[in-house]
Amino acid sequence: MRIEKWLLYALLSAASAAFVGIFGKIGMADVDSNLATAVRSVVMTVFLVGVCVATGAWAKAGGIHARPLTMIVLSGVAGAVSWLFYFRAIQLGPVSQVAPIDKLSMPFAVLLAVFILGDRPGVWNWLGVLLIVVGGYLASLPARAPAATPPGSAIEQTSTPIPPPPPQPPATSRSSATSEVQPEKLQPPQGSSS
Repeated sequence: MRIEKWLLYALLSAASAAFVGIFGKIGMADVDSNLATAVRSVVMTVFLVGVCVATGAWAKAGGIHARPLTMIVLSGVAGAVSWLFYFRAIQLGPVSQVAPIDKLSMPFAVLLAVFILGDRPGVWNWLGVLLIVVGGYLASLPARAPAATPPGSAIEQTSTPIPPPPPQPPATSRSSATSEVQPEKLQPPQGSSS
């Protein structure tokens, strides 16, 4: 079976992106999420410039025209904003719930591609997009019952045992209960004259 080049690169991208949240969550234990994103961006810039120099692509930078350059800059701004939100989200929540929601960018991208680029996905493509949306929702739901709750964790502090129901008074016969209640109902209200 021959794998298409674009699919290989897409799978490598997905595998690499999976580590972004893991390393980011560990690295942001006591670091501001915006600062962490900025440091990540500097590392990415240095790494990518090195790749472009090594492959000879940097020499072609002067040939980029205004429209492609504008779109590349806008893409960079959108990516930076996405990273700011993503890093803040994984700082506040579990990666296992944040990452599926973040991947909803794919259905958004498909919709934008339809309206802006004129792409025409088929029925099976739309079904796949729908499954991603449903899967993202289901994967982001909190776990029902954790296997073990570490002492002092937020789950342990918020979960309270359900108290047993209060004891019921002993059952009385219906006729005796009725006879006790009846006289009270027949008494005139206080303060009224007859």
